[in-house]
Amino acid sequence: MSTILIKGATIINEGKTFQGSVLIKDRYIEKVSASNDISIKADVKIDATGKLLIPGVIDDQVHFREPGLTHKGDIYSESKAAVAGGVTSFMEMPNTNPQTVSREELDKKFAVAKEESLANYSFYFGATNDNIEEIANVDPRRVAGIKVFMGSSTGNMLVDKPESLSSIFKLSPTLIATHCEDEETIKANTIYYNKVYGDNIPFHLHPQIRSAEACYLSSSLAVKLAKENNSRLHILHLSTARELELLRNDIPLQEKRITGEVCVHHLWFTDKDYEKFGWRIKWNPAIKTENDRLALRAGIVSDKLDVVATDHAPHTLNEKENLYMKCPSGGPLVQHSLVAMLELVKKGVFTLETVVEKMCHNPAILFSIEKRGFIREGYYADIALVDLQETWEVKPENILYKCGWSPFENEKFSAKVTHTFINGRLVYENGKFNESVKGESLCFNK
Repeated sequence: MSTILIKGATIINEGKTFQGSVLIKDRYIEKVSASNDISIKADVKIDATGKLLIPGVIDDQVHFREPGLTHKGDIYSESKAAVAGGVTSFMEMPNTNPQTVSREELDKKFAVAKEESLANYSFYFGATNDNIEEIANVDPRRVAGIKVFMGSSTGNMLVDKPESLSSIFKLSPTLIATHCEDEETIKANTIYYNKVYGDNIPFHLHPQIRSAEACYLSSSLAVKLAKENNSRLHILHLSTARELELLRNDIPLQEKRITGEVCVHHLWFTDKDYEKFGWRIKWNPAIKTENDRLALRAGIVSDKLDVVATDHAPHTLNEKENLYMKCPSGGPLVQHSLVAMLELVKKGVFTLETVVEKMCHNPAILFSIEKRGFIREGYYADIALVDLQETWEVKPENILYKCGWSPFENEKFSAKVTHTFINGRLVYENGKFNESVKGESLCFNK
């Protein structure tokens, strides 16, 4: 067994900020001390004076594109980018090729991740109109959840039959995670703007096509189905002020049956940014108004929104640099999600404690992840060290995504992840990776 002592850090954990040290023994946190040293010998000592020590980020929504779409990204490349950003665990989506809608395809993903992923991992099982029996038999301790596209997006896994939706919400043995946009509303809006502009629809009209109304119609339906069936519902990438009406903040997260996620891009950008960034910020659901952004930020603070994630979804530049109708939605984010949130802390939007709660603690609580998400003795040593005084600029040469671009290109961040530990191993240190040990499959206490 190896031991690592991280000493003198500013530890942020469970709403508290204090100077202290952490002793790692093999894969686990052996000791947490509110002092600058622990009087135990260690094989390796790291002086973390002046740095933040936080639990590793758990990203509950990523698209790493393997299998079948690996020209955009793959489990190895995107997990490597994630680790450089302080992300120690991810949950990956089923709209690959082939789609992850059978146990056979699910097993193949786990096998690839075991050999290739630098971070810890799990996968969602995809819902279709016709695989209800497969859904009913998934292992809730192994699978992050059931992903239901209640609006079509990349991969076209739309579940649109009312009887199929009812069966999924009734029979799912685990959490149901939904992409909520009303398909008929989107189709009507697309037809209208296509008649006016052809394929060259201005990107700033994306939130008019994939509108706030489309989001609310679908998310309110999901909530209705969840309440009727007492399902465990998690609404992904909420993007509007109105949708917050569907969520509660008067009970603890552990007691919620309906929870909500917001993504970094919806907290950072507004519809005013389409003029500058165009295709770079074309996501589904669309980035919307300043009022929506302010409401989402307030929803984080008020605990109506439970988790901050990325919806990391890379496409190549050749795919993205197209007219609106031919440009796929989605963009890469896992390498920059934590530092972007820390930049919002610097601007006074959030506190450090809130960022740690929404990106590290709450995903672990919400998904009942075993022994992760906290700096606690006996927990897996998934930890990130962050230097809040190191300013750096996002440039093509330091972007690790396989697609090679970022919506944050040329952005200057004032915080940088310097070390990432996964299962007690120092996997990332100041730009260098240790790839000798891979991440592990997450276990869910469901």
